[in-house]
Amino acid sequence: MSTAAVTPQAGTSTWNLDPKHSVVEFKVKHMMISNVKGTFGAVAGVLTYDDADPASSSVEASVEVASISTGDAQRDGHLKSADFFDAEKFPTMAFKSFKVIPEDGTVEGELTIKGVTKTLAFEVEGPTLPAKDPWGNLRVAIEATTKISRKDFGLTWNATLETGGVLVGDEVTITLDAQFVKAA
Repeated sequence: MSTAAVTPQAGTSTWNLDPKHSVVEFKVKHMMISNVKGTFGAVAGVLTYDDADPASSSVEASVEVASISTGDAQRDGHLKSADFFDAEKFPTMAFKSFKVIPEDGTVEGELTIKGVTKTLAFEVEGPTLPAKDPWGNLRVAIEATTKISRKDFGLTWNATLETGGVLVGDEVTITLDAQFVKAA
């Protein structure tokens, strides 16, 4: 698929997240020896970008918890249960920015998981320069990463290992690779 770079025009623009070209991924220690990774397949979001003053930009995103996939159906079912995300009671996770710091590539905001809202910062690369896709749509992309304590969000289930330690680590790395399409 070829793309052509486009010269950005000054002003505020709205960009809708393209869920088919975006992924929300997480990783967490398993048995204290390796990482288990997973993704959320159903993600939506809006980027409001201010070319003249990038610090005035904002982003909002939501994820359907039931769209979790770790490659193991039994584990996915456990993660959707009340032991972890409680997807029936808390079907979405959400992030809403309140501060963009272009100088250091940071976006600060509030992340809500399982009804608990915490302030955090994502390290962000992007947005890229706009590019036109083969169908005439303008697109930009970002990559954002943060780390959280799952216990801070009420995700406390664990099991003690016979050899010492625990089954699931506390620190979770969250990465978002997202494409946004300019709204008409």
